[in-house]
Formats: sequence, C-alpha cells, structure tokens
Amino acid sequence: MTASSHSKIRLVLASASPARLATLRAAGIEPDVIVSGVDETVDTGTTDTAGHALALARRKAEAVAADLRRTDTGRSGTGSSGTGWADKGRAGAGRSGGQGGLVATPTVILGCDSVLEFDGETLGKPGTAAEARRRWLRMRGRSGVLHTGHCVISAESGRIAQGTASTTVWFADVTDEEIEAYVATGEPLAVAGAFTVDGLGGAFVERVEGDHHNVVGVSLPLLRRLLRDLDIAWPELWNRSH
Repeated sequence: MTASSHSKIRLVLASASPARLATLRAAGIEPDVIVSGVDETVDTGTTDTAGHALALARRKAEAVAADLRRTDTGRSGTGSSGTGWADKGRAGAGRSGGQGGLVATPTVILGCDSVLEFDGETLGKPGTAAEARRRWLRMRGRSGVLHTGHCVISAESGRIAQGTASTTVWFADVTDEEIEAYVATGEPLAVAGAFTVDGLGGAFVERVEGDHHNVVGVSLPLLRRLLRDLDIAWPELWNRSH
C-alpha cells in the first residue's frame, strides 16, 4: 500500500499510549495526539469490565472533543491566530502535520481504554511493583480477557460511534524469578493487566484468541467498523507512506 501524505480525515488520538500510536502508524495513519487527562481510576458506575472500558474510552474522547471545541471557539471569537487545536495535536504527536483546523480538515477523535477481566475482577494498570507481582503470581498458567473500549466522535457533527473488542489471553506458567525480573523492568506497572504482548512481556503470553491488535491497545477492525458508522471510509485516514 502507498498511502497519501494528505488524508481526507484527520484522526486525533486521545491517548498517551505509545503502543496505540505505533499500531496506528503501522496501519498507515499518523494521528494528532492530545492526551485527555481523564482519571482512569474513577468509578464509572458500570458493573462489568467491558462496560467499564467503554465508559472510560468515551470519557476520554469527549474530554478531547470538548477541548477542541473550546480552543476553536476561542480562536473564532477573538479573531486571533493563536495556538489552535491543530498546533496542540502536532506538538503532542511530535510532527509537523498539515495546516488548518476544524474547518479545513474533517476531524474524528478516538478514545480508547483497556482493562483485563480476571477471576471476576477488573484490572487496570497496577501502578506499583507489589501489585504487579501479586497479579502475575495469580495469572501465570491461566487466562483472562482483555477488553478495549473504543469511542469515535466526529468533531463537526458530534456523532458518536462506540464499541468494545475482547480478546482472551493465555499466560505462560512463568517462574518466580521471571516475575521478579519482569517487574523490575517497570514495564508491567504502567499497562493494563500488568502485561504487554508487544514488549518485554511478549514471551510470557502463550497465545491469544481474538484480535492481537486489541491486546496492544486498539482494535483496527473494530475501529474501521465504527468509522463506517460515521460514514468514513478507512482509506480516508491514510497519511503515511509504506
């Protein structure tokens, strides 16, 4: 595939996840990145793990959508060139990007959140070495379900499409020494479920059933379907050359 350097649709990723960014880039999409700042530890009021992931994904997308609206309204109201939403996105993504704001390029915001369902519990990021160690002692040799909520919002129309992808993950029967070494790297402390499939933790995942990209943090097939619900064709997002 050879993607155009100028997409018809601009995607704003409401996430600081390097794994999600890398997945989108590999799929031919260079998104603008604006971190939502949503607290992932808050009670979403949902009782099931998949619903919790979806609620957080929507909060993230809505927070960034509101931020973009405020920024664009401020620029329009003052007539000042200022620092607009596009500049914020380019700064967050670390690239030069295209020119223009909401009017120049149709924009969609993507919010995602991943959590692991294990033994009836909802497990997000462990945060501490002690918690990561405790989880791995329970998870080794067993399986859990990684749920990733996705919410896409059209900045122009306000239309929303959302859904959750779920992937079963089988963990290796790792040794105590392997757990200690993995926790010492710091990687499992800041990722949902205390593991990665695309990093140092990849050797500790025996297999997955479902979408591999979902475990990394964004399900490309689900995202494509959600965009179609907003009348957006997947190739319209391509802006990276392969």
